Formats: sequence, C-alpha cells, structure tokens
Amino acid sequence: MSKPQYLTPYKKWIDSHGACFGATLWASPESQRLRFEVLTQMLYLPGKRILDAGCSRGDLAAYLNSRHLDYGQYIGIDGMCEAIDYAQRQHMPRTRFVCGDFLADPTLLELDQPQVIFLSGTLNTMTDEQAFAALEHAWAATQTYLVFNFLSDTCDPDAPPQDEIARRLPTLKLLEWAMRKTWSTVFRQDYFDLGHDATILMQKK
Repeated sequence: MSKPQYLTPYKKWIDSHGACFGATLWASPESQRLRFEVLTQMLYLPGKRILDAGCSRGDLAAYLNSRHLDYGQYIGIDGMCEAIDYAQRQHMPRTRFVCGDFLADPTLLELDQPQVIFLSGTLNTMTDEQAFAALEHAWAATQTYLVFNFLSDTCDPDAPPQDEIARRLPTLKLLEWAMRKTWSTVFRQDYFDLGHDATILMQKK
C-alpha cells in the first residue's frame, strides 16, 4: 500500500536502508540531540504522560532515559511500522509504541490522555495545510502542553537551503496561530546558527 506524501521519504529510506538513524531524516545525531535538549528544557517533565507524535525509532524516549528525565509515561506514534518495531525492541521503561498515521486518524493523539504532546521533525515533510491540521489535532488532544519544532522560514538568508524532502514552514503564521490559541506561548529560534530551526511551546490555561 502506498504511503501519503509526507511519509513517502521515510518509506523510501527504510526500504533501502532499514530502520537505522537515517530513517529519521535528521542531518546528524548531534542536531537531533540539540532539538531534544530544547524540547525538554522548555517544561517540567517529571511524572507527566508524554505522547511523541512522529516518534520514528523512539530516539526521544531513548534521550529521556539517557538523561534520567523522570517522565511518568511515554507513548510514541509513527506511520512507519519498521521504525516502531525497532523502538519496541529497545524495551525502554514506561514506554509503548503504536504504528499509525495520526494525520489520517487523529484519535491516535488521544491515547493515554497525554499531558504533553511533542512533534519533533514531524512537520518537516508536510505541506502548510497538513502541518496546521496536525497541530490543530494535537492541540485538541493534549491536556496541557503542545511542543513542536520546525524548519523556520525567518532564518538568515545564509541558513542551509532545504531540498525537496524537508521544507521550511511559515514561522510568523505558526506563531500567530499558537498565540490565538493561548497567551501562554514560548518561541525559540536561538539554538542553531542562523536561525535554521524554531520551537514553539503552548500551554493550556
């Protein structure tokens, strides 16, 4: 069965190389780790139920465990079952992984009644319309926090150009969307040179 456009790049990689790090489509483990650091610095995680939408191989869960960040429960969702199989084989504590496309079935985002929903890199292969739809679903599903990163279009002109796989999203529109939902919004674009990437945290009040 063919995958939707936003999952096709991941399928192509996994079909050719398997569920290795490259299946995340991140440039390097270092850049992935920096994004995880930013995500987890922006809120207090101990005891919270976390849902990782677009979790790929479960690398965020592995990061949380490696840093001894005492989350209450973690559930990862991804549309690539091979990546989910890899994550399940890691047998990480207080985690479970589900194969499914949350854009096609938004009820997946409600599993375990998450207090925090993370989307890290998940929006990079989506159109603007798909990205906003994903965020609407995630905001409706989370009990308290929605935290997401994306490739910013308000970066410096010398920031790395993007290829046909990963694309920059309209930063100011995303920030306006977030602030219309809640005044409790945090924006960061300071952690990569030239403003290459941005992160938004939203809290329900």
